[in-house]
Amino acid sequence: MPLDLSLYLITDRGLCAGQGLVETVMAAVRGGVTIVQLRDKYASDAELIDQARQLKAALAGTGVPLIINDRLEVALAAGADGLHIGQDDGDVAKARAALGPETILGLSVQTHAQLACLDPGALDYLGLGPVFATPSKHDHAAPLGFEGLASLVAASPLPAVAIGGLKAEHVAATRDAGARGLAVISAICGTPDPELAAQAFSAGSCHRSADVQ
Repeated sequence: MPLDLSLYLITDRGLCAGQGLVETVMAAVRGGVTIVQLRDKYASDAELIDQARQLKAALAGTGVPLIINDRLEVALAAGADGLHIGQDDGDVAKARAALGPETILGLSVQTHAQLACLDPGALDYLGLGPVFATPSKHDHAAPLGFEGLASLVAASPLPAVAIGGLKAEHVAATRDAGARGLAVISAICGTPDPELAAQAFSAGSCHRSADVQ
């Protein structure tokens, strides 16, 4: 499955509750989301596997891969397309060995020191951030800003998606910093119309392309 990081949606249990997880995700996909990460820090493995299987079935035929946040066993049990882990969420080499070569594997990176320690051969992409402070994660590292993001992207051996407080108006600056795309939570899940919200990001990408030409 091709890896398009342009608009990377990360789910949030509370923000998706009003419309439902699957309904929110599919509306966002219709609006232009290119990759979906299922993230729920409070669900049991069994609950998350059930959610993942529902999403996997709904996404079938869309070309949009389903990534599981942190939990390797859930990704394996649900037959997800990939796994994303943080710096403290497990060993990259062990995750790659368990997943096999075809499954997508991403890693969160906040510093140049972390970049220097990673094995790019075991990973497919990096999540760089936070660009801005965000209420969705209370224990995040110091915000990078776009200058810090650009510095990390320039040093990264892998394609990168930016994360942390990003909105549709940040598409151009994120692309200028060299990131392949934006990872968002509340800017899509926390809106009454996820499809329209996703379209706003896609429109920003189109405007940026026109400017470059």
